[in-house]
Amino acid sequence: MSAILLMLLGLGGLAGGYLFYSRYIADRIYRFDPDFITPAHEFEDGVDYVPTNKFVLWGHHFTSVAGAAPIVGPAIAVIWGWLPAFLWVILGTVFFAGVHDSGAVWASVRNRAVSVGSLTGDVVGKRARSIFMIVIFLVLLMVNAVFGVVIAGLLIKNPASVVPIWGAIAVALVIGQLIYRFKFNLALVSLFGVIALYLLIYIGPSVPVSLPESVAGLSDGASWILILFAYAAVASLLPVWVLLQPRDYINGLQLFVGLILLYAAVLVGNPEVVAPMINHQVPVDTPPLIPLLFVTIACGAISGFHGLVASGTTSKQLNREPDARFVGYFGAVGEGALALAAILAATAGFATLADWQTVYQGFGQGGVQAFVDGGATILSNGIGISSAVAGTMLTVMAALFAGTTMDTGLRLQRYIFQEFGEIYGIRWLGRPLPATLMAVTCCILLAFGAGGADGSGGLLIWPLFGTTNQLLAGLTLLVVTVMLVRLKRPVWVTLVPLVFLLLMTVLALLIQLNEFFQKKDWFLLGLDVVALVAAILVALECASALRKPAAISVTDDRSAR
Repeated sequence: MSAILLMLLGLGGLAGGYLFYSRYIADRIYRFDPDFITPAHEFEDGVDYVPTNKFVLWGHHFTSVAGAAPIVGPAIAVIWGWLPAFLWVILGTVFFAGVHDSGAVWASVRNRAVSVGSLTGDVVGKRARSIFMIVIFLVLLMVNAVFGVVIAGLLIKNPASVVPIWGAIAVALVIGQLIYRFKFNLALVSLFGVIALYLLIYIGPSVPVSLPESVAGLSDGASWILILFAYAAVASLLPVWVLLQPRDYINGLQLFVGLILLYAAVLVGNPEVVAPMINHQVPVDTPPLIPLLFVTIACGAISGFHGLVASGTTSKQLNREPDARFVGYFGAVGEGALALAAILAATAGFATLADWQTVYQGFGQGGVQAFVDGGATILSNGIGISSAVAGTMLTVMAALFAGTTMDTGLRLQRYIFQEFGEIYGIRWLGRPLPATLMAVTCCILLAFGAGGADGSGGLLIWPLFGTTNQLLAGLTLLVVTVMLVRLKRPVWVTLVPLVFLLLMTVLALLIQLNEFFQKKDWFLLGLDVVALVAAILVALECASALRKPAAISVTDDRSAR
């Protein structure tokens, strides 16, 4: 199988989805109104509510949702063969993720830019909101704790990536000032940022940086985790225009340059996809393709975390409501393109089928390292980039997106604690600093309390990330569907994906429940039960809400600015 054909089919499908299906969704289903006064204007405060150029906001949204997961999931799922992973990424992006992401932005914007968890209370009911908030908290805890561990591992394994990864923060700070304070031309600033990032990537292998193996009794990995959380805490408190927006924007451009180089290398080198189309000889520990494919590839097809970003930070920065199509739907398309690149790297970046089988000897093998190694081989053979620079570039790409997701995730977790403070009347928790400290404390307690001095505790609950994340996506689609029903709009575009997603997620949770029981892993078993019960209860609450003729807090039109 030619990698070129797979690439063209995939990119063609994604482009067609944005050009045609997203327009239908925007015009006929969500009916974006250019005269609607968005919360970014209504509540503008210069910190969280900031009307933002749609290209800059797309960069923030895309890079916040495109962490390491759209690389890890597809690079693991190809163990079933490249065809199932390919179909789920393309069809899931077009018919699931784009609808979900743009719908979450729209639902939040129409309701004062509140998070999807808080919105559940307005649309469905207070009981559903309480359950939803538990699921949201678990997902954010998993994302923040695990990505801290993942980034720390990348920094240790690839010392050449340390300078470009941390140097990207300095570049973002400069870009924020140039765009917002000095009003420089966006195109020139963008060009400067991309050149600066790639210069850092080129310099990185010449100045590798490593921490001491032990500092105050902590391993180098644990030290990196603490540094990362200290940085994320500060970043989550800064005004979004200072660091979050410019870093996400320039990272988005850097990713697209990286994807263009990778896809160009495929066109020039024409590597062969050595992995089987359908793998009939999967390792003995591999779970069934259905339903596990649909939770193994979450980000890259559809992801509940996207709804948290869409309703948590993106909706507070949307300048015009029609921008939700570009920011939300095209943001999902961008992540689908990244997932497609991960599939190509993990199936065509090996010389022979035997080499591929050596890596994929068990379920969970491959992941980020398969993407980095396979992608570096394609870049080196295709367009002559040295293996060292190519490996550094792909490592930086993965780490930067994991970092931006962690930044946004911690800010979202701060919002959740602030909403808890408002809901339950805890005034001190409603302030940014205490809420941020609570968020960081929870992540560190999980990382070190459950994992010991190496800080790897976040990985303990990672097996449930896929199912809990997809459950959250289904619940977000339920909320959007309830809103559409009460506005007397067509609902099939959200109803079909949510029914499919909830069915696959519940089946996956039941399979994992049995696995955890067989392994006597009572901790994960308990969390699995919590997620399963939450899925059933919120689905029942939403089914009840669909039958109620009561009014809803969403408005169908609003005065022009």
